Amino acid sequence: MKATQKDFARGLPPGAQAARMFFFCGPDEAGASAAANRIAAALPDAGDRVELTGADLKRDPALLGDEARSTSLFGGQRHIWVRVSGDEAHDALQILIETADAGAGAAAPVLVIATSATDKSRTAKLLEKRKDAMVAMFHPPDLGSVAGAVRGMADAAGLRLGGDLAERIARGAGLDVRLAQSEVTKLALYCDADPQAPKPASLEDHAAIGAATEEDGFAPLVNAVLGGEVGRIGGEVRRMRELGLNPVGVALALERRAAQLAQIAAKIGTNGKIPSLGPGEKMQLGIFFREERAIIQQFERWTQPAARGGRETRLDRLIPRLIGLHRTLLANSQAAELLLAQELTEIARFAAKR
Repeated sequence: MKATQKDFARGLPPGAQAARMFFFCGPDEAGASAAANRIAAALPDAGDRVELTGADLKRDPALLGDEARSTSLFGGQRHIWVRVSGDEAHDALQILIETADAGAGAAAPVLVIATSATDKSRTAKLLEKRKDAMVAMFHPPDLGSVAGAVRGMADAAGLRLGGDLAERIARGAGLDVRLAQSEVTKLALYCDADPQAPKPASLEDHAAIGAATEEDGFAPLVNAVLGGEVGRIGGEVRRMRELGLNPVGVALALERRAAQLAQIAAKIGTNGKIPSLGPGEKMQLGIFFREERAIIQQFERWTQPAARGGRETRLDRLIPRLIGLHRTLLANSQAAELLLAQELTEIARFAAKR
């Protein structure tokens, strides 16, 4: 079955509880991950999370079935969380389906997040007509939709938010629903809010929990790194520390810009020209006047071949590297700032190459 981004914005899509395989794709990795987390939270007995990568499944496609039909160390339930690029999970899912049809027994729920795939990919086609599977594609959200999602989060937490505050939280989170959820949770704790005893929240309350906005920090750093401005990186990293920007938030901002560049390339091709797009097309792709010059420069740099004579672009290498950086920062919170600074420098040097 297929679901839409709007279905997940309203809650749990119809049929989700009957599905055992989930394929969340599209350029909005944050939205896809948030949907997967929502599904995992709704599982009657989620148990342990077993994490696999696309590289794991390419190396051994049967591994998915082995893990999905195994029990946890202490005999409890489990669910399988897979992060891939493109169709890396296709063969593994096909084997899982074939072995199930042959009587191999029930398998744990499998949630696949494929940021470089679409709902037209081979994996999506494999699953979309099955009653035990769900496919959904996620596009980068706009301010209005994320602000609406923030209001929904606030209602669930017992907070009453005005439209201005919901937009401020959405903007400060860089339109990332995961970071927005974190802000709402902190705000609810600060206001001592509860679904049974709702409390109003003000702009002053939000300022008191010290949220930095994207305009304050993320955009200049993203533009310096992806624009190959190596000389600016040291100053931007210092500013990141002074503002107290979350390293994971910076990584997510880079992921969103890389996903935007990939979406533009899918629209006009790697040799296309952004200025040739009409105003409506630019708006759909999130290319606004203030950032257009930077996006054009980054698009031209990152759509170049990664190696002389090769078909792979620099962008093809960047996206999985940013996803890897995200995981590394989550796993090494104590050293996150140092690890991020080193990786930002390496990415900027790669972008600067001619």
